Amino acid sequence: MRVALFATCLVDTVVPQVAMATARLLERLGHEVVVPPGQACCGQVHVNTGYRREAVPVVANHVRAFAGARRAGVEAVVAPSGSCVASIRHQQAAVLRRAGEHGLAAEAEALAGRTYELSQFLVDVLGVTDVGACYPHRVTYHPTCHSLRLLRVGDRPLRLLRAVRGLELVELPRAEQCCGFGGTFAVKNADTSTAMLTDKMADVLSTRAEVCTAGDASCLLHIGGGLSRLRSGTRTVHLAEILASTGDTVSPGQGTAPAVPA
Repeated sequence: MRVALFATCLVDTVVPQVAMATARLLERLGHEVVVPPGQACCGQVHVNTGYRREAVPVVANHVRAFAGARRAGVEAVVAPSGSCVASIRHQQAAVLRRAGEHGLAAEAEALAGRTYELSQFLVDVLGVTDVGACYPHRVTYHPTCHSLRLLRVGDRPLRLLRAVRGLELVELPRAEQCCGFGGTFAVKNADTSTAMLTDKMADVLSTRAEVCTAGDASCLLHIGGGLSRLRSGTRTVHLAEILASTGDTVSPGQGTAPAVPA
């Protein structure tokens, strides 16, 4: 299958290794991965912050970039981000239609139907849970809000993690609770965000996991930054990096969260 990778602007800018791990994993499974030129932001941050008019050219750019990929024989679009895929599926067409861009809105609806979060693509489209990964570490999984509530990925990431050789998966207490990031929420409501993060970190640390994983780099950066400031020894690693690993190629000392000074 020919697959287009939507890297997402956050991953491309801050943690490009997540996009590279996604491509490496899909290629290992026998699929051709292309990266359409011109892709940038999906417009989620604009829409969620209330700037719908300003989101229109951003959303239009995304739709045009991946519509071109469809004409080039791409059958599916895959992104290592539940929140971005949720935006593509639940926001883009509505934003364009409200702006009177009805032709592009129809393109957006078609694009939404063939865009998948990584775990959805692996389990639902490819029909695999064992991707041949090996990751000998104690890991806990945080289900991010958009993937849990909008995309309803359910236990797909857990099924993939359980099939990873050497991985010890430990249940995260109160897993469904938000980590407190929420995009600009963390900036506009810093005290509340910090309190929520404190609760999430306590739950992660209670598992004695070496690694906390999730399907969204944004949440992992938030959680990982807090854990780094605590010098807890627990790191955050994106789901794609674990699934792409065929040995101890990503250690708990590496991963999604950059070092954050105390």
